[in-house]
Amino acid sequence: MASVKKIQITFDCADPERVARFWCEVLGYVAPLPPEGFDSWDAYNDSLPPEERGAWFACSDPTGEGPRMYFQRVPEGKVAKNRVHLDVRAGTGLVGAERLATLEAERDRLVALGAVCVNVLYADDKNESCIVMQDIEGNEFCLD
Repeated sequence: MASVKKIQITFDCADPERVARFWCEVLGYVAPLPPEGFDSWDAYNDSLPPEERGAWFACSDPTGEGPRMYFQRVPEGKVAKNRVHLDVRAGTGLVGAERLATLEAERDRLVALGAVCVNVLYADDKNESCIVMQDIEGNEFCLD
């Protein structure tokens, strides 16, 4: 049996395009072109029945290496901690003060985009520093 190498990460959210565009900024991903026959996503959404407008959005790694991310509107809000979260690998290969400074700089960039810093976990004898964050709809992720 062949193993699967490509995955898609799906987010339930209230405002799919807003959350997708946030993650585009975080990861350097790109939004898809509007569907054929439309010059913008707004024009496409305007063509849909009201209940279908803005129901989904997606983004992908322009290099094709990372997973596609899909955002779908759901009626309920987020009420509990995520059981799965993304680790944004901003400090890979770095240690100590250099790692922490890199993570803090990325934290500051993401806070300016609307993210929330939840907790800074400082290095100890077993683990390097990481920063717990939330995206613009409260989904947890870590800067690692």
